Amino acid sequence: MKILNILARRYLPLEGLDEAVAFHEALVGQPARLRFDYPEYDLRLAQVASILFIAGTEQSLKPFTATHLTFLVDDIDAFAAHLPVVGATILEAPKPVPTGRNMLVLHPDQTRVEYVEHRDKHPADVLP
Repeated sequence: MKILNILARRYLPLEGLDEAVAFHEALVGQPARLRFDYPEYDLRLAQVASILFIAGTEQSLKPFTATHLTFLVDDIDAFAAHLPVVGATILEAPKPVPTGRNMLVLHPDQTRVEYVEHRDKHPADVLP
């Protein structure tokens, strides 16, 4: 059971996504590792380095903006079993998402964290 990476979440309007991604790709010197549409929620997502861009309308973003971080993990089921033992609360149990599976967790310090296990893990998403 390991946290592979921690992503800062950046919420923005749909029309700002491409410009923000291009700027950060140039700044960091890496192409986006992940880009996909999430039509169920009217969102588009992209990841550059450790930034997760989540773009949508004000209405489509509203259910997500209270979440502070995304933790990429190697085994979401192991974390789902472990986190309540250490005082965290599972707000949404693991479920399928376009990239694999995710769950929403409230840490004891009131940080809301999305835990994600990608189906296809990117080698650059492993912290040293």
